[in-house]
Amino acid sequence: MLGISVYLGHDTIANQEAYIRKMNENGFKSIFTSLHIPEDDPSRYNEQLQHLGKLAQELKMELMADISPASLKLLGMNWKTVKQLRDWGVTGLRVDYGVDEQTIVDLSKKIKIALNASTITEQSLLELKRMGLALDYIEAWHNFYPRPETGLGWTDFVKRNKWLKSEGLSVMGFIPGDGHLRGPLFCKLPTLEKQRNQVPFTSFIEMKQEGYVDKILIGDITISAQSLEQFTAFRKGNFLIRAQAHPKINPLLLKRLEGTHTNRLDHARDVIRSVESRQYASVSNSDIKPFNCSQRPIGTITIDNEKYLRYQGEVQITRTDLPADEKVNVLGRVIPEDRLLLKHIKGNHTFNIKWVK
Repeated sequence: MLGISVYLGHDTIANQEAYIRKMNENGFKSIFTSLHIPEDDPSRYNEQLQHLGKLAQELKMELMADISPASLKLLGMNWKTVKQLRDWGVTGLRVDYGVDEQTIVDLSKKIKIALNASTITEQSLLELKRMGLALDYIEAWHNFYPRPETGLGWTDFVKRNKWLKSEGLSVMGFIPGDGHLRGPLFCKLPTLEKQRNQVPFTSFIEMKQEGYVDKILIGDITISAQSLEQFTAFRKGNFLIRAQAHPKINPLLLKRLEGTHTNRLDHARDVIRSVESRQYASVSNSDIKPFNCSQRPIGTITIDNEKYLRYQGEVQITRTDLPADEKVNVLGRVIPEDRLLLKHIKGNHTFNIKWVK
């Protein structure tokens, strides 16, 4: 499942509603919000939460709220009146410090509960189970880390997620956005430190394919239109790869290669090979002359010229650094932000090349 984060103190829900609806239309079905409320204005959060909950119910979106005993009190509630939160549209609570084990067990029988995936221990989970934890309503959620250099490491993240899943828990992690950022640091909100400066879609694919997670949420306030386009393409089954063309390449050739490509099922070690490309390139019924036969660093997009005989017209994207070849013309190169995606395009995966400035 994919999701977004909505912060009640950032802006009114009315002003964020268009973004929430757009993300929902593009496959984002979960909302995370925080109820760690500043004591100077709890009434605003009460109203905002009800508005957000009503919208989530209308859109059939999950709404998970990060909550503490103090913030619950400021809302005029307690753990025994949690039903009111459900009535408002809150479908689950993320609990952490300050909530005792018996309360967690009791809550798990009334509403979905997210435990802290990074700090729950084998002993404490065993004790919760012994006390009657309703495991079907329990998930494990990682934190995000606003302060640079404090995010989780990849190896420990994967190891812990494997253990959590072996215990019957689904796992959630946050990836960074690339739109509006949350103060006061404005340093992006990832779970993993290595992803702090990555674009959202690359972070999503990495976490989805290799991170042993079941749910991925964007920690920041928004993502850009360009990133949303990549998520939308993936929802339809395609990787959207952005690239910059060599300035002297014939634009008509680039246009003929704009269709959907499929990486060969017997995918190569060093390159992504387009099944359809020879057909795309043959539209002009003319040979492809050698041109710009330069070195091919990772992410280079190439087309085989007439010297490659029956391979003429084959489009490839390099997965590794390769030398120049007089039989291979360099068309352009995948932008740096998207190069990490290349290792995730496996055999029979489809992709589109979008030429950008």
